[in-house]
Amino acid sequence: MRASSGGWNQADMLHCTLCGNLAQPFAQLDVRDFFRCGTCQLTFADPATLPDPETEKAHYDHHDNTPGDAGYRRFLSQLADPLCERLKPGDCGLDFGCGPGPALAQMLNERGFACRTYDPIYDPDPAPLDQQYDFVTCTEVVEHLHRPEREWQQFARLLKPGGWLGIMTHWLVDDNAFAHWYYHRDPTHVCFWQPDTFAWLARKQGWHITLVDNPVVLMQKAPDTDR
Repeated sequence: MRASSGGWNQADMLHCTLCGNLAQPFAQLDVRDFFRCGTCQLTFADPATLPDPETEKAHYDHHDNTPGDAGYRRFLSQLADPLCERLKPGDCGLDFGCGPGPALAQMLNERGFACRTYDPIYDPDPAPLDQQYDFVTCTEVVEHLHRPEREWQQFARLLKPGGWLGIMTHWLVDDNAFAHWYYHRDPTHVCFWQPDTFAWLARKQGWHITLVDNPVVLMQKAPDTDR
């Protein structure tokens, strides 16, 4: 970890991949440098060290998250339960970044909420991205985003006014423990989110935020007041 900001200068800084403002060096661990944005508080890996698509897929292919796995379903219930409490009968959604085994979409379908799927690697048909939904789920995805600003703009387009965005990612809550945190050891994890980051996004977009519990965040798009 870098001990202080005393030696930082403009040449050390990068533009934040979420908000575009300048970010300062935060940590240097193993072969990666990490930066922290002073505006949105996102922590992210140096974009020069991001994995290529082939490396990402090879890593993801080792995951064994199948819809029939009871333990995985319990894990996803951390998001599914509080989200379903806020949905209305007949609401339809999209599981963004569903992976090779769309367990969450199946769970939501079983509860009566029709859920389509999209994944840039495993389910790349872009057709589901051309409509709006009452809810969008994004589980274990946002930590992988190389250009999170792009995806957040996409989430805003995908959601109907008043719709819910459900996110599952482990929050960074202790800077002093970052060096020993398992989450950054995954080479495909390239950005790390704090409650302050989600709060910044909510303020910027005029959305309501509910921090359910680490690792679950629910964000509600502002309703259409013209209706």
